[in-house]
Amino acid sequence: MTLERSNYVGKVVRNFLLASWAVFALFPILWMILITFKSDIEVFNTTFLFHPTLENYDAVLLKTDYFKAFLDNIIVSGGAVLVSVIAGVPAAYALARFEFKKKEDLAFTILSFKFAPEILVILPLFMIYQKLGIYDTYFGLIWVYQLITMPLLVWVVRGYFEDVSVEIEQAAKLDGYRWWEIFYKFLLPLIKPGLVSSALLAFIFAWNSFTFPLLLTSFNVETVTVASLKYIASDTVHYGQMAVAATVAALPEVILALLIQKHLVRGLSFGAVKG
Repeated sequence: MTLERSNYVGKVVRNFLLASWAVFALFPILWMILITFKSDIEVFNTTFLFHPTLENYDAVLLKTDYFKAFLDNIIVSGGAVLVSVIAGVPAAYALARFEFKKKEDLAFTILSFKFAPEILVILPLFMIYQKLGIYDTYFGLIWVYQLITMPLLVWVVRGYFEDVSVEIEQAAKLDGYRWWEIFYKFLLPLIKPGLVSSALLAFIFAWNSFTFPLLLTSFNVETVTVASLKYIASDTVHYGQMAVAATVAALPEVILALLIQKHLVRGLSFGAVKG
């Protein structure tokens, strides 16, 4: 077998394995989309032969307030990420640049919030929110989402700040730039991949959160994860309608990931590992 023929066979085998893996990984999503076109009777049919219907889309998108929940989710998830960026980037810079007592302990404490079980703090939070009058409000949910979004963003961005040479800031100071100009014009562009990737991951974690919105909201604010419970009736589960809700809920994450794919890959393969 010639070298050229061997390379061709190797390329075909590699592509076949990659395609097989892609089909295996994406099959649950494909199956969920197929379920959205099935009636409740055919949803348990495991073949690809069925009678397509749009009844599930009509029931979810036109006959319920699902879009209100979708908009609420955008507000609280986007607001949580915005607050995390505003407060987390300076915190990450301070942890990367300045030396002070218990710095690593403080950094680890911030990170530990990400791994703390939500159910562990939900009862005291529920009572505090009732006392403060922020139960079932956008502000309350955005505030508690900082436990999810802030630690990840701080740790990833901190790694990027540590990788930026201090000499760049010192040279900018000698050129007469003020501190906020150095931060905005020099440092932020350099940490952009890490900031974008961590912000997207924070948005995904906030978007998919279930425990906090389930127990800290009621009628005024409702997220898509909680709204999906409406399709579980007392005597049955409308799997087709739940599949529609899940499919629509996944669209923002998929679209954002595709739009910033370049920054996401670099951020996950570099900044996240370093952080």
